[in-house]
Amino acid sequence: MTASIMDIGADVAAVFAADGPLARKLKGYRPRIQQIELAQAIARAIGDRGTLVAEAGTGTGKTFAYLVPVLMHGGKVLVSTGTKTLQDQLFARDLPAVRDALGLPVVIALLKGRSNYLCHYHLERTVGDGRLASRAEVAQLRKIEVFAKHTRSGDKAELAEVPENADIWHKVTSTRDNCLGSDCPAFRECFVMQARKRAIEADVVVVNHALFLADLALKDEGITDLLPAADTVVFDEAHQLPAAATRFLGESVSSHQLLDFARDATVAGLSHARESADWPVLGQAVEQATRELRLSCAAVEKMPGQRSTFDTLPNPQDFGKAVQQVIDAVHTLGRILMAVGERHPDLDMVAKRGPDLIARLARWTEAHGVPPAHAGQPGKPAESAWPESVADQPTEQPPQRADDGWVRWVETGTSHIRLHTAPLSVAQAFSQYRPAGQAWILTSATLSVREDFSHFTRQLGLYEATTGRWESPFDYGTNGRLFVPHGIPAPQDPRFTEGFVEALLPVLAASRGSALVLCTTLRAVDKVAELLQEAFRERGWEWPLFRQGDRSRRELLERFRTSAHAVLVGSASFWEGIDVPGDALTLVAIDKLPFAPPDDPVLDARIRACRERGGNPFFEYQLPEAAIALKQGAGRLIRTETDWGVLMVADRRLVEKPYGKLLWRGLPPFTRTRNVADVEAFYAERAETLSPAA
Repeated sequence: MTASIMDIGADVAAVFAADGPLARKLKGYRPRIQQIELAQAIARAIGDRGTLVAEAGTGTGKTFAYLVPVLMHGGKVLVSTGTKTLQDQLFARDLPAVRDALGLPVVIALLKGRSNYLCHYHLERTVGDGRLASRAEVAQLRKIEVFAKHTRSGDKAELAEVPENADIWHKVTSTRDNCLGSDCPAFRECFVMQARKRAIEADVVVVNHALFLADLALKDEGITDLLPAADTVVFDEAHQLPAAATRFLGESVSSHQLLDFARDATVAGLSHARESADWPVLGQAVEQATRELRLSCAAVEKMPGQRSTFDTLPNPQDFGKAVQQVIDAVHTLGRILMAVGERHPDLDMVAKRGPDLIARLARWTEAHGVPPAHAGQPGKPAESAWPESVADQPTEQPPQRADDGWVRWVETGTSHIRLHTAPLSVAQAFSQYRPAGQAWILTSATLSVREDFSHFTRQLGLYEATTGRWESPFDYGTNGRLFVPHGIPAPQDPRFTEGFVEALLPVLAASRGSALVLCTTLRAVDKVAELLQEAFRERGWEWPLFRQGDRSRRELLERFRTSAHAVLVGSASFWEGIDVPGDALTLVAIDKLPFAPPDDPVLDARIRACRERGGNPFFEYQLPEAAIALKQGAGRLIRTETDWGVLMVADRRLVEKPYGKLLWRGLPPFTRTRNVADVEAFYAERAETLSPAA
């Protein structure tokens, strides 16, 4: 399946032509000049083995625009998506459709992280154990048992009867910590290994950003067998990469992990090496040290999820001592586990978790000579499995400061603590493992800020990338309105949310529901939903009102799509990845401009670093991030050529602040208004057009 780039460049237009193979094979297909030009640019980038950063507006047809030249050019290809939903869609629908239309003998494979695949070993153990939390879990386990006997892939997404976020999956899937590898009695039937084997043999492998970035992190540890080598990598939903890379190239360790380690070690020790140690006492030492660690941060806890940097820790000396005590307890238990590990795989498996926990905790103390991490590189575990000197080190060293290229913060909750580290910059780590001659295509509808890609490319270290924009073919001026109402209090005013809902109600009356209300905080989601519920009751509106958190995201979206006049109120996860074409969604209402929250430790560190080098963090970080997020939210409104509706932004800074112009000029070219009467007239006109009597 190979061809020269000149041939592909000449043939791409023919593939997309009105009488081409796509038109002949795909119902409803029609040529779009933007799609053809984008596909040709991608073909050139693949041929040059270069990097193309391509912003393609909604409706451009970017998926087919990269699949056609990728399949025509040949070689080994990885396609990475931001969500597993798009990953499944590409594998099951889009890739087969293009492959069949082109008549190419291309083998495709789907590869996800190991937590997505059923594990025979852990399923058998869970069934044998018989200890489940509820009757619901018992019923779910029975369904999984039946599923295990018939599935070829083991992908839990195939078992729709058991939600993907159900707790039972944690008991019947493996992790890197508890996988027995080649020692597993079910190794030959392992779904993870079978999926990786299919990926190695395939021409095109569909992965997701989480798996791609996990592979990058493992490469830094010298592990190179997670993903197969490739000639071309396509990143769809590429706007998610900087944030995803920050998460996956960082590290975290939680009290849950430490307590699980203590409990698993105690159970394994009592079961397989009872006489070798006082396992309950050793486990309790880890548990007690973990509780002391959490108590050392208790003074900074204000609400669940509170994040605190070193500057806000009540007593850094006590915190450093508490971290060291956890390290000592884990080290003592782990050394004994390692000594008896050969007696049973369970002992060996638990023992291997200890060094990784110590390495992650070591980020937080200078106590045992761990060298500082290098900026932009994910951390490595300790060089030896169990450093001889750990137990003999001093215990009252202060934690490291964030001057080594890493950001550190503590997240506290009602019953847990989590220590996070993340690179100040991911630019070096993201690009340093790219093989020579590998083509990269990065595409999304939201990559630039007023045609400037520098914010995106700088974050990922793509300084030599070719960039390009292809506008949406949709008629936004005719089919859409951008409405910024008068009279709403300023965003920082305590009365803002009430003012937002008050201005929203007449628009909802005109649209008769069919609205997605996007808030910038979960607290605002709850307040807005409560106010709307009260207003619906007063007005006699019997429209479905859905709120984030009431059900799973997937269930909420399905109910929203299938319910007449529905209103859905959501926060961050609903700003993107939602595709509701047609009259089910004719209003997107945004409360505030989506600036990152002030308590984001990574953003705060990057802002300080920017100031220190003489930059302007508002224009270099905060405004570009808000612009891209706002475009994502606005992009939920019009998904097809026949869609229409109103984008309402209640934050008056969009029109009253000088920087607001930079934001609204980055949005689709809707007809703009500040007059609610214009909005009501727009809906009335559409109602007449859509009326059966018209």
